Amino acid sequence: MRRRRLVPALATAAAVVLALAPAAWAAPEVPADKPLVLSRWTQRSAASYQAWADAREHRGAWAAYGFDWSTDHCTSSPDNPFGFPFTTACDRHDFGYRNHRAAGLFPAAKARLDEAFLADMKRVCAQYSGSRKGSCESTAWTYYQAVRLLGIS
Repeated sequence: MRRRRLVPALATAAAVVLALAPAAWAAPEVPADKPLVLSRWTQRSAASYQAWADAREHRGAWAAYGFDWSTDHCTSSPDNPFGFPFTTACDRHDFGYRNHRAAGLFPAAKARLDEAFLADMKRVCAQYSGSRKGSCESTAWTYYQAVRLLGIS
């Protein structure tokens, strides 16, 4: 008699636990403005670059968005060709490529991402003058052409 009462009680308890479990196990919802934030951080402007750099510095504040911050810097090219520090420009370019791909937005954004990469490198070059600046800009143009033509779509 006791067993007959226990089985329905256990079945009811199990049903309640299973009914609540999916809500507890579900991944947190990604904020709806993720595409807008991603676009804002991958424009050509210095303000866009600074917004991305600030967010990168405080990644934890953006954890809910699930951004991929990984980078291989300038891939198989030197990160600092001829001493020009392009590493951070390459990092932002990687951020743009990886996150636009993950969001299914890459083909439409590729040209803009590559142009933002060039703008970032030109800001590096702006700190030089004379032939050193010209050399930097030529190197930046070469890096830009490489990603424009060879960047994986």
